Amino acid sequence: MEWTGEGLLIGVRRHGETSVIAEAMVLGRGRYLGLVRGGRSRQQAATLQPGNSVQLTWRARLEDHLGTFAIELLQPRAAELIADRARLYMSQLLTEHLRLLPERDPHDRLLMEAVRLLDGPVSGEKLARFEMRLLEELGFGLDLESCAVTGNTEELTHVSPRTGRAVCREAADPYLDRLFRLPAFLRGEGTATPQDVADAFAISGHFLDMHVWHPRQIEPPAVRGVLVEMLGR
Repeated sequence: MEWTGEGLLIGVRRHGETSVIAEAMVLGRGRYLGLVRGGRSRQQAATLQPGNSVQLTWRARLEDHLGTFAIELLQPRAAELIADRARLYMSQLLTEHLRLLPERDPHDRLLMEAVRLLDGPVSGEKLARFEMRLLEELGFGLDLESCAVTGNTEELTHVSPRTGRAVCREAADPYLDRLFRLPAFLRGEGTATPQDVADAFAISGHFLDMHVWHPRQIEPPAVRGVLVEMLGR
């Protein structure tokens, strides 16, 4: 079996003395792994960096085998990312997030959002939106369209940490200490302030931990806390 496609490298680990196993998000195919023979050579080192866009040719005898990758560099980003600490941390966080997705399940919208983030300036607002999209594509999307208590669609100001549903101002008032503040930009309204971004990260972090990190018994990416703190300054 064989296919060719464009992808974003999201992980590389050593395999044997000379090879590596590369992990990539591929348009139309999702998260794929493949063996790169000779991947630890100097010639391959610059190409096999997470964050680079590449042309991939995958070959295997059977579809469920690991297979091998032949990789051609399309867009190098690694050097630029290393030169900018905030962009480097964002790249590391994005690749960690993409590795949460199931293997061989296409998530093209999320992949394209990640590429746009990598190619632009660091944006807390866009990164928070990415985490909300990740939750949605993992099957744990929040319902921010109407109030969980009254059904109202206006003045949605908070989010329940238990259900992930929006709560309107009237219903939220008696329970403000138990609810997350809902930034308007997550509903497509207004421009995000630094406090809005911090509130959005608190929401996405809570539900990623509830639905993904804790059930899978994995620690949240260490770089996430550092990056969130940097973006809040």
